[in-house]
Amino acid sequence: MNPPRAPRILFLTLAGFLLAGTAHAAGEEDLAWNTRLKQQFYGDRPIEEGTQVVELTAPYRAEDPALVPLQITSKIPQAQDHYIKNITLVIDNNPVPFSASFDFTPESGKADVALRARVNAYTNIRAIAETNDGKLYMNKAFVKASGGCSAPIGTDLEAAMARLGKMKFKFDGDKAALGQPNPVQLLISHPNISGMQMDQISRLVKPAHFVDEVKVSFDGKPVLTAKTDIAVSADPNFRFYFVPDKAGELKAEIKDNLGNHFIQTQAVTP
Repeated sequence: MNPPRAPRILFLTLAGFLLAGTAHAAGEEDLAWNTRLKQQFYGDRPIEEGTQVVELTAPYRAEDPALVPLQITSKIPQAQDHYIKNITLVIDNNPVPFSASFDFTPESGKADVALRARVNAYTNIRAIAETNDGKLYMNKAFVKASGGCSAPIGTDLEAAMARLGKMKFKFDGDKAALGQPNPVQLLISHPNISGMQMDQISRLVKPAHFVDEVKVSFDGKPVLTAKTDIAVSADPNFRFYFVPDKAGELKAEIKDNLGNHFIQTQAVTP
């Protein structure tokens, strides 16, 4: 039996409002990008949106807004004639939307990178890939989080400063595979203070002090070069790939915004 006409009209009206509200919310989610950020970062250059070149994976609701795991996965091989040369990470509604920019080479093996980020408000996060022919591709993910950039500094800041700049490479296996992309993690001890955080002991807001440059090479050849800002979490942790063609040395150099410079090397025996 057909339902009475009045409830059916009410149902259709409510459904219309819900659809309109969803469309409005979706428009608001892209407001900062469409009105300001896209022009700021890329001007009038066309950007193709989708997952055909790069994909961003992020939790829809963050458990900890100061440690939001982000995974950027490339969908094309790093061939000599065609490869992803850069991926820029933009967090639309963060106080500083620019979060990180990663440069890759064919020696990277894969233009994949994982990290943990601070997210300060409900926002779209975007990974924009540029291939070596100058074309741009974007994938985005919406994350519900709040207060990641102003989350209090831990109570043991003195101990964190004592470890400042210490680094470690972490491999999946005992030995690297020759001629293949090998995953590796770079663990960095650094409080990465955003300039918006309160010291739990002094109750004062600490000045910004964060890693702003990371360079990783294998036997002198660039593997990963990154420019980073306050959105990268405390104790930065980057996961990426490299392709060894022989035994050699993996080297990481980092610099922070106060001019501190640190170096770590690791012998690699395929």
